Amino acid sequence: MHTSAPGNGQCHVPVRTCVGCRTRTSAVELLRVVAEVGGSGPVAVPDPRHRRPGRGAWLHPDPACLRLAERRRAFPRALRVPGSLDTSAVQHHLSAGQPPAVAQDMTDAGSVPRQATEGKQVDPS
Repeated sequence: MHTSAPGNGQCHVPVRTCVGCRTRTSAVELLRVVAEVGGSGPVAVPDPRHRRPGRGAWLHPDPACLRLAERRRAFPRALRVPGSLDTSAVQHHLSAGQPPAVAQDMTDAGSVPRQATEGKQVDPS
């Protein structure tokens, strides 16, 4: 897999499809959701850092997209889980006003130039 486009030096940005509204957008703008085994069956769990193991489904961090995905029964199909899936953890994550993964991971990815944040020292002579 290429990390940059040949010749122009720009980074490759993965594109994913929201399971709710079916709009294609960059993966950093979407919330990843994975299935885990819960006490009463499979549970959809938010993965804002995109690090949990397993197959993921992608969703805009918007309650309207979550409602569309639930109505279309998109999570069990996308995550390849038989039967229904409890999405209460995702609902709680979205209603808690969590900032999207973009805002949390941008500083980790180095979106701000290092020199600007560290205060570059200049020799006075």
